[in-house]
Amino acid sequence: MNTMLFSPYTIGGLTLKNRIVMSPMCMYSCETKDGTVRTWHKIHYPARAVGQVGLIIVEATSVTPQGRISERDLGIWSDDHIAGLRELVGLVKEQGAAIGIQLAHAGRKAEVPGEIIAPSAIPFQESSRTPKEMTKTDIEETVQAFQNGARRAKEAGFDVIEIHAAHGYLINEFLSPLANRRQDEYGGSPENRYRFLGEVIEAVREVWDGPLFVRISASDYHPDGLTASDYVPYAKRMKEQGVDLIDVSSGAVVPARIDVYPGYQVPFAELIRREANIPTGAVGLITSGWQAEEVLRNGRADLVFLGRELLRNPYWPYAAARELGVSIEAPVQYERGWRF
Repeated sequence: MNTMLFSPYTIGGLTLKNRIVMSPMCMYSCETKDGTVRTWHKIHYPARAVGQVGLIIVEATSVTPQGRISERDLGIWSDDHIAGLRELVGLVKEQGAAIGIQLAHAGRKAEVPGEIIAPSAIPFQESSRTPKEMTKTDIEETVQAFQNGARRAKEAGFDVIEIHAAHGYLINEFLSPLANRRQDEYGGSPENRYRFLGEVIEAVREVWDGPLFVRISASDYHPDGLTASDYVPYAKRMKEQGVDLIDVSSGAVVPARIDVYPGYQVPFAELIRREANIPTGAVGLITSGWQAEEVLRNGRADLVFLGRELLRNPYWPYAAARELGVSIEAPVQYERGWRF
């Protein structure tokens, strides 16, 4: 059987050996609290490369110390981070996978000591700290921090950069009217709310010529929030700016009740792919080979992003291949385990 899941895919000049992507998932494993790569990262990510994942995207990696979700997050705000990231890149590539990194700023959801910043002085929830509304200088410095992070990612040898504009973190806060109440050129209209993301993309593209992804939250799950349809014009603008793929997630800009079921976010990826004519990645409780194959064969997305399933089983691609009746290459050390 010829499968799409295990067929190569070329994007932005990079050819992936299959269409399985490991979603960025925070590990909160930098026990030194300085943002540097630790032993955990050097075991965790290469293990999925051995498992034959085509593209591995490293967790949300903060472009500033204040932009960390937690003190134990990875960082890329200093040149001191490059050496550890370069070692991690080498370990993953040695096992045949491509590797990306997600550049991030947590905004009002940062849980670190000191001042936190956001587009507007609105806390995430009643128990959260109230952030400082960003000044124009804060915005300019943060855009520069994303560019500096992209430069460091290039020096470390990453294949892909993903900009984190989802899950209620800083860029998502600018995009959503639920978190952005600004009265200047960064707030109000959809075009103004997009401006910050647009400036980040432009700044990153000045120093990065490889594949560029953006992760979005395609639904705020709130009557006054954004929907997938609202993201179609945003996706068209991203495409014009040189974004190669939209990684379509949802939620978390405000507390919300979400009806979760297998593939619940796939329709968002399908809509944006069709209406904006841009490649998308589908996420959301995708757990089986046949389910992933259906998403691809029916043109609902171009890549399949797996999160928790790859935490449960680092070797999920082998199980999916067996389910689909295809044979995939295994490291010589593991070949005995896949002979029947």
